[in-house]
Amino acid sequence: MTVPRSASAKNDASVAFEGVSKHFAASGESATFTALNNVSLTVSRGSITGIIGRSGAGKSTLIRLVNGLEKPSSGKVLVDGIDVGSLDEAGLRSLRRSVGMIFQHFNLLSSRTVFDNVALPLEIAGMDRHAIEARVRPLLDLVGLSEKRDRYPAELSGGQKQRIGIARALATEPKLLLSDEATSALDPETTQSILELLKRINAELGLTVLLITHEMEVVKAVTTDVAVIDRGEIVERGHTFDVFTHPRHETTRALLSGLPGSRLPDAVARALKPGPVAGGRAVVRLTFVGPTAERPLVSQLIKSLGADVNIIAGTIDEIAGRPYGSLVVAYGADAETLGKAERFFRENGLVTEVLGYVA
Repeated sequence: MTVPRSASAKNDASVAFEGVSKHFAASGESATFTALNNVSLTVSRGSITGIIGRSGAGKSTLIRLVNGLEKPSSGKVLVDGIDVGSLDEAGLRSLRRSVGMIFQHFNLLSSRTVFDNVALPLEIAGMDRHAIEARVRPLLDLVGLSEKRDRYPAELSGGQKQRIGIARALATEPKLLLSDEATSALDPETTQSILELLKRINAELGLTVLLITHEMEVVKAVTTDVAVIDRGEIVERGHTFDVFTHPRHETTRALLSGLPGSRLPDAVARALKPGPVAGGRAVVRLTFVGPTAERPLVSQLIKSLGADVNIIAGTIDEIAGRPYGSLVVAYGADAETLGKAERFFRENGLVTEVLGYVA
């Protein structure tokens, strides 16, 4: 089914943060806490852009600036060129009709049915019941809840509640969809179904999606672009595939280390030394990008080295729809073997990172 939308609605929006800082007064003190520090970032029209960082990094503050729930202490937040911080209450109400939001904990009204929860923003906007029915019915079809329209939130699963939240966020035909940790309360299978729904909405509408999360798996599965935030600052940004395959900042590398196939076994991690160990082995992460992800390079590496290669961890996956592989191996750390390995990696276009050495 095609996502419902009126012919006159504009599909997407751009978002720009220009030198944005946000300070909060520290509780019971005269000092201030800096949640965001001089953030500049552009969210492209029609993209699914992920903002990822640890808890307390400033992610939720950033997204609350977009719909005017918070105002920047300095700098500007622009939605389609409109300075959100300069809007009065009437201007904010108009903006929020074009910005949908889905939440971690659903924020549904327990006394209203599925249909009435989705209809709520339309009732507030003053639409008549016939127009509301015409808008809500196809949205319930879209999220697979047509048969649940007269049920109440207490009767539904977490995934179904989040689907109501998504339908409600789409009810006003927004051009921008904000998602604040929308899958973090869901199990992995339900999370995947919600992410597939967001991808479908983005593809069919060209709707711009700004997605806040601390889960790298979510970023890998659904986003086209990503920005990494740490202590209120954007420390890395780019296309998701590029950031995942060539992380530059230590925070990005730390977040990526938790992905399946990237984490070292604890025994190996504890044994790692920063420099070569006499008679020891080098522990190296190999990154397979594009065509190299589908070639039998490990067997070729063993032949090239003429020595044993231990496989410690690894995964073959897709990032932003492109093939990607990560493999952690160990081989002799003597000068001859290291030289052969370096030549092999260079000739085959492999990205490598020496993680350390073990006895």
